[in-house]
Amino acid sequence: MPHQEAAGAMAADGALLVSLVEEYVSGLQDSKAEDTAAGIKANQFTILQLVEALGVSLTSTQPHTRARGVQLLSQVLLQCHGDLSESEVEVLIAFYENRLKDHYVTTPVVLQGLNALTKSSLLPTGSAVSMLRSLFQDVHVQSLMLAERASVYSMLLNLMESREAGEKRPYQLSPCHIQMSVKLLSTNRMFPPICFQELKGLGADFVFGFVQSVDGERDPRNLMLAFQIAKNIIYRGYELGKFAEELFEVTSCYFPIDFSPPPNDPHGITQEMLILSLRAVLAGTPRFAEFLLPLIIEKLDSDIQSAKIDSLQTLTACTSAYEHKDLAEFLSGLWASIRREVFQTASERVESAGLAALTGLTSCLSRSILSSDSEDSLNSFLEVVLKDCQHHLCEPDLKLVWPSAKLLQAASSASYRACHIVAAAVIPALVEQYNSRTQGAHRRTILEVMQGFIHTVKNTSQSAEDSDVLMAQRDSLCAVVFSALSENQSDLQVTSMRVLSALGQQTGLLLESDVERAVDHLNRLILEEDDSGVSVAVIVCAESLSRLHPTAFITKMVPTLKQEIFSAESSQHAARQRCVSALAAVSTQPSVVLESAPVLLEVLSAAHAGRGGFSVEEVVAVCFSLQRIADQALDTSQETGRFFHDIIIPRLLTLALQAALQAEGSSGPCSPLVEEAVLSAMVGVISATCAKLQPDLAGQTASRMVSLFLEGDVSFLCDDSFPPHIQLLKPGESWSRSQMVCLLMACVCSLPRSVEVPQVERLMEQLEELSITCSHALSYTSAAKCYAGLVNKRPAGESLSALIQRSTERVSSVLDASPASPQRTQAFTLLLWLAKGLLIRYHPLSTPLTDKLFCLLGDPELGSPAADSFSLLMSDSADVLNRDCHADVRMMYRQRFFTENSAKLLEGFNSAATTEKKSSYLKALSQLVSSLPKEVQLTELPALLSLLLEALSCPDQGVQLSTLSCLEPVLMEPPPALIQQLEALVTRLLVLTCSPAMTVRISSLRCLHAMSRFPEHEVIPLRARVLRALAKPLDDKKRLVRSEAVLARADWFLLGSPGGK
Repeated sequence: MPHQEAAGAMAADGALLVSLVEEYVSGLQDSKAEDTAAGIKANQFTILQLVEALGVSLTSTQPHTRARGVQLLSQVLLQCHGDLSESEVEVLIAFYENRLKDHYVTTPVVLQGLNALTKSSLLPTGSAVSMLRSLFQDVHVQSLMLAERASVYSMLLNLMESREAGEKRPYQLSPCHIQMSVKLLSTNRMFPPICFQELKGLGADFVFGFVQSVDGERDPRNLMLAFQIAKNIIYRGYELGKFAEELFEVTSCYFPIDFSPPPNDPHGITQEMLILSLRAVLAGTPRFAEFLLPLIIEKLDSDIQSAKIDSLQTLTACTSAYEHKDLAEFLSGLWASIRREVFQTASERVESAGLAALTGLTSCLSRSILSSDSEDSLNSFLEVVLKDCQHHLCEPDLKLVWPSAKLLQAASSASYRACHIVAAAVIPALVEQYNSRTQGAHRRTILEVMQGFIHTVKNTSQSAEDSDVLMAQRDSLCAVVFSALSENQSDLQVTSMRVLSALGQQTGLLLESDVERAVDHLNRLILEEDDSGVSVAVIVCAESLSRLHPTAFITKMVPTLKQEIFSAESSQHAARQRCVSALAAVSTQPSVVLESAPVLLEVLSAAHAGRGGFSVEEVVAVCFSLQRIADQALDTSQETGRFFHDIIIPRLLTLALQAALQAEGSSGPCSPLVEEAVLSAMVGVISATCAKLQPDLAGQTASRMVSLFLEGDVSFLCDDSFPPHIQLLKPGESWSRSQMVCLLMACVCSLPRSVEVPQVERLMEQLEELSITCSHALSYTSAAKCYAGLVNKRPAGESLSALIQRSTERVSSVLDASPASPQRTQAFTLLLWLAKGLLIRYHPLSTPLTDKLFCLLGDPELGSPAADSFSLLMSDSADVLNRDCHADVRMMYRQRFFTENSAKLLEGFNSAATTEKKSSYLKALSQLVSSLPKEVQLTELPALLSLLLEALSCPDQGVQLSTLSCLEPVLMEPPPALIQQLEALVTRLLVLTCSPAMTVRISSLRCLHAMSRFPEHEVIPLRARVLRALAKPLDDKKRLVRSEAVLARADWFLLGSPGGK
């Protein structure tokens, strides 16, 4: 019985297969191919049974019937080629090879089947060669349709990938396979001989066959495949034989590529993809040199810019594969073309491509010297380049100076030897030219050219000894630089300092006496020159030189600047500012920091004591300079970190505490160190220091800070006269004491998360109390920031949740109290910063806090501040809760918050009863949207557009400005939803061009300017109306508004005009 059931099942499967074949071949039901393949994969029937079922179709006298039979087999093989055995593959290949000789209507489906078989991992040895010979002999590829040609190229690629190893694998034919071969061979007239050689064994015949196949191809999809085959032939060592020129001709006919993909091309093939694929072929072998280089010279004569760029970039690619003998015959022509393009072009892209090509040529010739004992081709080539370019450097008032200089610098940048040859010829000539010229503009041009060559020498030098070309000219170069520094022309001074910086970067080039002389010049410029450009150049030059020559700055600059700072009269604030900035700039090495930072601390001490007439702005500048030193020196020096830990921070705290105590009960002028601007600047110093300290020093600093603020421990400070047990966090103390909490915040909120803050529970209790009960704005705001910063870094758990819950309840109780409560503003500030600290780390308890902020949007007193607070939630804070302070900031928290809460804003706006409440919701919405990345804005805009348009009509100028800042980047690439609301948007923007607020007028004009780039057919109907409305801003009393109006009106005026927008 089981045997009979199995036989019955087999009979049923056989009947099903015959039915599928008949319906596909005769009924033309293409879906039956999928069913047949599914049956084979499910082992309902085999390939042998399918061949047997196709027997009548394959032997039919009607070509179309045979084609349908082969098509069914091919479509099944496309899905089942991985399930075939090696012997099955061999028999099927023989069948398909023979079918290539059949009627032309069968050719497409035969190629489809062969393509499927080439994907098999079990191709028998020699089958690749057999298939290719049959293909090349029996098929004229370019007479086929696009899809069939693609099948041919895919076959070649598949075979090149799978059969290059050429390993012969033995196998055995089973009786089943023999039976299938008999069935198939009975439909064939011959069985092609099996060739056991692999693809490379075909020799140049393979190249010739490919050339015949691809000749005349025009479809970009097929060209990508063809170029890949050609690349494989070249890079994988296929024998080109006598067909190298034919292979070049059949590919170079597309050079340079001129292709513009159709709009919304689903295939995604771009001009750049085709260019790079073809370039890899043309530049792949030196055997193409004799054909390609003349072609490049010819194409460089074209008037088409893209052709020039493609030719030059292809030449650059060739130089990495060619040797000097490949280039020798064409060097003069190539150089003439490159020189012409650089001299005459108005395109920066053509110029840069030409310079890169010259660098490549010179680099190729430089390599030849290492392995050739023939003529020095590099020297000969550079002699020609120098002859054609060097004389232009003697004419600094003519336009060919810079092209010539760029060409010479491009050639010299190719190798050290090339640089040595060019620099040895050019630099003495430049020095001579400088000394012979008297006009400042000419001298400046020569110095700028000289700077380029000095940078080139530095970039090509491999060791300190390689700068000998500059060493020979050291005295003359230094004389030129110092002569220029002595001039009274600012442009010449700025350029000379750039040259001085370039010389200073060459190790061992400048003597100590040269550096000291340079420092003297820099000192003079700092003290005497008021020009802002000169001041910036001095700072940059001093910073550069101090890295390699710190001793000269310690002995010459720091004492001079210190003397000037303390001797300058109060009217010389600008000179003091320059001195302070210079001290920070040169503090690049620990040895300099140890000398410069105490000078800055001395300035703070003098300002605190009332000596020297230092203003608040100057004290703030000193703090900024200390922060700059911390930023640039602490990253590279543990010694500097120790110095800041032991000296700078204790001294700053000492001065701040002295100033705070002095301000208590004083009726006279207070120390500038109690000013909010100065304390905020000190925050930057302490924050930058603590964020970069070593872990052990950071822990010690945190312990000191907490002890000072909780216990009043002043033992580590620099003054023994402080009263014991000073209270700094007690709400009832003076404002001058309580505001010092910002310095505590700077320390404990900037520490790495691995550093534990001692007594953190007690500290946070006092911070919470201070933030709610203190009435001084800087004090309660800093306490709230410090509290939020500590919460942000605390590990998740029950302790943190309980802490947040307690704070939320207290804040809510204060906010829900009487509107006249004096502590509502403080509670709101704590709510805001605590919400931010939790929001940026994705803490789940941030939701109740942000929901409370949404509720406050309808509050009569706090509604407007609550709307403004969403900008703070979404933006990065400068002094706390940022990544520089090691805060826990998660990626994309802004997008997540917007996604979860935008619906709440929409609901609140719709339910708001008064205009003031609606205004708060609109402001909050615009703040949220403007903080999102542009991609997210484009996605969310359709749903929010009506509200944003209403926000433009809101009388609140803050709402208008935030909405305009949100719309402006979106208008650059407007979504369809925005274009549909075009008229409403233009109407509102035109009204805002007359707003009382200058910033609103400017933003609205920028938005209108962006709209002139909309699709022309959409904006042309609005052109006349916009032009009339933009006439008024042209007479605006503010120059910035007039400038924006001119730009916007000009582009709207050009809409629809020939050659216009």
